Amino acid sequence: MAEEIRAMFIFEVLGRPPEHIKKGLGDFIDKLGENKGVCIINKKVHEPKPVERKDKNGETKIIENFFSTFAEVELKVEDLNLIFQIVLNMLPSHVEIIEPEELRLKNFDLSGALSELTIKLHKYDEVAKAIILEKNNLRK
Repeated sequence: MAEEIRAMFIFEVLGRPPEHIKKGLGDFIDKLGENKGVCIINKKVHEPKPVERKDKNGETKIIENFFSTFAEVELKVEDLNLIFQIVLNMLPSHVEIIEPEELRLKNFDLSGALSELTIKLHKYDEVAKAIILEKNNLRK
């Protein structure tokens, strides 16, 4: 078996109402921990805060009824492929490998991760092209 990897992930969410986004993010993390080969060591879901932005005068304004929160999740996973799967499927805003200090990667494992990335990018490209076609048709 490959060496276990300990990593820190940060997941962010934006929405409303605040209690819903906090619960939803907690459920999202719990579901992550149910995956084979993934063990949640520690998790902290932060309290939602109102979303703010600066107006053209430079004054900070609260965007009504929108909140954001984030969670810090420390995981232990069986191998690097699981890290790649989490990144590609759950889209964290930050990833930090805590240990081991060095990783050995097999050609086969890297090829599999790159293939998954390629598939995901092709799907996004397909959606973007469909939206552009739809937008152009609406303009006509």
